[in-house]
Amino acid sequence: MRFDNFYAFLEGLAPRELSASWDNDGVMCIADKDLDVKRVLVALDPTSEAIRYAADGGYDVLLTHHPMIFKGLKSLSGADTVSARTISALTRGVSVVSLHTRLDAAEGGVNDALMATIGVKVTGTFGDGEMPTLGRLGELDGEVDSKELASKVRDALGCGHVRVTGKGKVRRIAVVGGDGKDLILPAIKAGADVLITGDAGYNTCEAAAEDGFIIIEAGHFHTEAPVCRFLAEKIREIGLEAETFNTCPSMYV
Repeated sequence: MRFDNFYAFLEGLAPRELSASWDNDGVMCIADKDLDVKRVLVALDPTSEAIRYAADGGYDVLLTHHPMIFKGLKSLSGADTVSARTISALTRGVSVVSLHTRLDAAEGGVNDALMATIGVKVTGTFGDGEMPTLGRLGELDGEVDSKELASKVRDALGCGHVRVTGKGKVRRIAVVGGDGKDLILPAIKAGADVLITGDAGYNTCEAAAEDGFIIIEAGHFHTEAPVCRFLAEKIREIGLEAETFNTCPSMYV
């Protein structure tokens, strides 16, 4: 499949109009403008390790959630991490595409994959003024204790442990993969009892708990990584080879 046709397929999954105005996502670099895409490696982050794995494994495209190039590059000297990764991808024949906030908001994207992984059916969306459908809402069959829900989230995501701020019974759930602190108030306004996210910060969580709202933080990586399986499955459906490659950059000791 020609690269431009492959990218059009990705645009269908996660349209550019869903991206935040401040974001830089899409095509990061193309190693060959006439590229025939046959094999795709899907990862959360465009790390040097992921680029090497893609090159060594004969993958044509590295598809990531987090952008390889977020701010404008001023040079390709290899003196900084971003330019070094870009040089490595280009010289080793790996084209890189990153779908960031558009994949958060897209149907079947980061937040749908997160909700599916924890076993809760999506009942609606919520967000802020710029991205009104970024987060997902769901509802449990009945009320459960926040600690019980936290244990379920921990086990479903395989993250070792989670941090729970606030306590009480919950039923209405909001999820935002990654950094969800800016969507705490929209989640509350949407009628949620609890927000499941990656990171939200001590002070914001403490203030929300004082108002009776519960936040479960399961780690940025673990709340976003499930989407990689979704992307790989979609790519296989169009006849291309796809594999996921994820290594969490953090560890709990």
